[in-house]
Amino acid sequence: MRHQCISTPFISSFALLCGSLLAATSPLAAQQYIPPRCEIIPQANHEVSLRIDGVEKLRWNHDSRYPRPFLFPLNGPRGEPLTRMGHPGAPDHEHHRSVWFAHHKVNGLTFWSDNTQTRIRQTQWYRYRDGDDEAIMAVALSWEDADGVQLMQQDVVISLFPLDDPETAIDEHAVEFYLTFRPGQGRENVTLEKTNFGVLAVRVAKSISAYFGDGRLTNDVGTQDEKNLHEKPARWMDYSGPVALPPIASGAGRDRQVIQEGITFFDHPGNPSYPTHWHVRQDGWMGAAPTMQFDIVITNEKPLTLRYLLHAHHGTMDLQRAEQLHEQFASRPGFRIRKPVAGESHRHFEVERLEK
Repeated sequence: MRHQCISTPFISSFALLCGSLLAATSPLAAQQYIPPRCEIIPQANHEVSLRIDGVEKLRWNHDSRYPRPFLFPLNGPRGEPLTRMGHPGAPDHEHHRSVWFAHHKVNGLTFWSDNTQTRIRQTQWYRYRDGDDEAIMAVALSWEDADGVQLMQQDVVISLFPLDDPETAIDEHAVEFYLTFRPGQGRENVTLEKTNFGVLAVRVAKSISAYFGDGRLTNDVGTQDEKNLHEKPARWMDYSGPVALPPIASGAGRDRQVIQEGITFFDHPGNPSYPTHWHVRQDGWMGAAPTMQFDIVITNEKPLTLRYLLHAHHGTMDLQRAEQLHEQFASRPGFRIRKPVAGESHRHFEVERLEK
């Protein structure tokens, strides 16, 4: 049998052709997918991960085994939690779950502690919206009495966005809250009664606590410590202190690196009690208390909107930078939740910034 020889040029041409075809059909050859900087990724067990550049900064927890939803962890710029679950020394304060919504007197009922049959539960999510500038989560909460009767409805919009410090080039981030309260179904009104417990509270990590750690409370004019700040008005409140990095990042055991980080909690000029009074404690928590001085009656014609901002920052609070962030927050448009319009398919709701 006679064998035919295939010339080298033919083999080379064939190889080049195959390579070209493979390259043309390879995913790497197509326009590469670039993920948005800010993402919201649902997880198992009724949890939602909020991320920047693929790194989790915040997690929403709304499982029914808890009496109310909460955010944990709220991580700092270096990835360690700035908040904690529960009080470091009081087992009857398990309701202090990191960052949470609650109120001590709603139509005479308490939604504050765990020693009650009232519940705040998520009834649906409206929208998880990714983006390069911010990730936006919108959900509906129902405030219910022991019999499951709805007293109040709450729409929650949470935005996570990057805040890079221009002085240090350290990646920081902020969490914005846009909260709308309405009477429950079939009700004409609901009252948030006078109390200093509610509506949004933060339990900081033990090391950041002034009593259990080495942290410090500071307000918008630089005044410090609980005795000077508790039940006093301020445009914002800050809790900063030491945070120990894990051994994998900083060395083993006693060689762990300790840095300073904190949370600045901003009130908004549009809130009815601005500048709000604050419930703050040396043991490690701070809460904006819009009803510390008076009741707030919510009607269908006049729903209540509250806006807050949490800035997770490196170092201790910089008053000048906090002033700038407060001004930016004050002028930033709020949100609206709406039904989709033509061209917005495959979704039941849309959430977007209001026009200025």
